Amino acid sequence: MLAVIEPAIGGIIFIALLALVVAPLICAIFAFWIWMLILAIQNKGLTEGEKIAWVLVIALLHLLGAIIYFFVGHPKRKTPLP
Repeated sequence: MLAVIEPAIGGIIFIALLALVVAPLICAIFAFWIWMLILAIQNKGLTEGEKIAWVLVIALLHLLGAIIYFFVGHPKRKTPLP
């Protein structure tokens, strides 16, 4: 009877440890995605059309769109519009 219980406990421990590692990672990715979305909306270095395009890219491509914006669109915040 004890041999039957041990694998179940091992599985529960594995799932709990996995949740402790994966949950913070998912929260960090979500926070990064929201941060890039807000920065795209507030970026004064972009025209209105560029803002709309970046918001759509970030919203539709999720993490990939946020990463692309971080490296391509985000640096434009330092160059104000003429």
